Amino acid sequence: MSRLLLAATFSTMCFVATCHSDSLTPRPRTAASTGVRDSAFTQLLERHWQSYLEEHPIFATGIGEHRYDDRIDEHAPEHLEMVHAREHGFLEEARSLRASGKSELDAGEALTLDVLIDRLESLVATNETCHLEQWNVTAWDNPVADWNSLPQRHIVTTYADATHLVARYGAIPRAIDTNIENLRRGLAAGAVANATSTRIALDMVNRQLARPDAEWPLMAPAKKERADWSEANRLAFARDVTAAIAQIRAATVRWRDFVTAEVLPKARPDDRVGVRDVPGGVDCYAASIRRETSLAVSADALHALGLSEIARIDDEMRTLGEKLFGTRDLVAIAKRLRTDPALYFKTEEEVEAKAVSALAASKAKLPRYFGILPKADCVVQRIPDYEAPYTTIAYYLQPNADGSKPGEYFVNTYQPATRPRFEAEVLAFHESIPGHHVQIAIAQELPETPAFRKFLGSTAFVEGWGLYTERLADEIGLYSSDLDRMGMLSFDAWRASRLVVDTGMHAKGWSREQAVTFMLEHTALAENNIRNEVDRYISWPAQALAYKVGQQTLLRLRAEARTRLGAQFDLKAFHDTVLGAGAVPLPMLEKIVRAWMAKNTTQSAPAGAQSAAP
Repeated sequence: MSRLLLAATFSTMCFVATCHSDSLTPRPRTAASTGVRDSAFTQLLERHWQSYLEEHPIFATGIGEHRYDDRIDEHAPEHLEMVHAREHGFLEEARSLRASGKSELDAGEALTLDVLIDRLESLVATNETCHLEQWNVTAWDNPVADWNSLPQRHIVTTYADATHLVARYGAIPRAIDTNIENLRRGLAAGAVANATSTRIALDMVNRQLARPDAEWPLMAPAKKERADWSEANRLAFARDVTAAIAQIRAATVRWRDFVTAEVLPKARPDDRVGVRDVPGGVDCYAASIRRETSLAVSADALHALGLSEIARIDDEMRTLGEKLFGTRDLVAIAKRLRTDPALYFKTEEEVEAKAVSALAASKAKLPRYFGILPKADCVVQRIPDYEAPYTTIAYYLQPNADGSKPGEYFVNTYQPATRPRFEAEVLAFHESIPGHHVQIAIAQELPETPAFRKFLGSTAFVEGWGLYTERLADEIGLYSSDLDRMGMLSFDAWRASRLVVDTGMHAKGWSREQAVTFMLEHTALAENNIRNEVDRYISWPAQALAYKVGQQTLLRLRAEARTRLGAQFDLKAFHDTVLGAGAVPLPMLEKIVRAWMAKNTTQSAPAGAQSAAP
């Protein structure tokens, strides 16, 4: 899972302390409009990107835009209304530009306009229907999860960096209080979180409150040795951070007390965890499906696709299970995978070491299958202790565009005896190379591409690519053993089961326990991972649908290209074509790949011929 998408989904509002109208006036062409010549479109892109950066100042810092380094994201209702109105305006302007049929737009500009319209349409629809800020309380959305990662995203090198970080810390209490007020508005409207997610968030918060301020992750930048700073600056930074954390603690206590006293007693039980049980939730889920998959597809169709994929993967698991364990019985195979201690790690160091070795192996093979290679490096990190018990098995954080930070593959080493060895390789390939790091770093490095296409993108493309590379890793010989291939199959079944349980809970009224049971029966994931995953799907409606939908599109397009191009098919060229426009919506990806096929089709390529490449 890419945390880039997590930020893009939950951070859809303008989180600045103040938005100045004069900063939205047209500017000379910058990275926002790279590759676009049309003057009207250039101005639209400049204003749209400038607005986005002001609305997402922490994101801006991460991509090397430092004008807003002293600001954080803002969720006040009046501010959200202003931002939504601005997004509507950008959408109407973009639609008018397309309706005018401007002949000046070349193919690349037309694609950029289509991508922008698709993004704005999805954003406007979910903003109008979901209002997550009024009811979502989760392991992903609480004062600990929201702010503990700020030191990783705001790198302190100079004293100026430090003063900006202190300013950001100083704004956090107000942001927490705004979160309380938004949740109170939701309660008044009958919208409330589910009880299990609320209890998980409270446990996460209470654990941090039990630790002294000096041990909070927010204190880390002030503890670092800085020999190039004056003693006065070091002392001032430590003093200011200490004072800010005291205020953040007080606000966090207010949040904890409010959620305990007012949200939890009214929270939805485990048999009503779906967004359908929130006012307006049916429309919210439909809009979320469109946003996350980039397709106009129904929950029923996705549910059926998941069941079909589960049946197909079950057959593959039976065949491999017979080879590995001498049985085709899925229950027996899953029991062996879940209960054999030899198949699990013993120490946190082993978990990390396996991630490092898998990343090294994939790096070595990358040039054979990709023509365009990312310039940014990718490294392994452990998921922080405060987060590890509550979060998924791994995630990826993109590199900072200014080179101050590489791409990071975060692996969960908590309770290593619950971490299967057979999942380690497939997990690494998905999150790092050839998965998320390759796709996201290449997108950020694309020349002659407007900034929003480099740094934002379709969930179905990003996560579909990650899942596609799990099978690609098998085709190019990256898995060490058949047991590691069983991990690949279990992961594929995991993503197929997401289609079933996500739509089951949010559209069909499934309970939390129904979802857990289904995944226990159809994947080899450990039960603790399954429960964390189900809670993630509850908290993030429709995001889990993107993986299989994107993977299926990529596999179908590759098969079509093989058949059409025959011996002319070049896997490197296919990958470069897929990654060469950024994370575009799936219908636009199909147009791009088919245009590449048409360009490379020759009379000498016999119909149906197959390339020897994977």
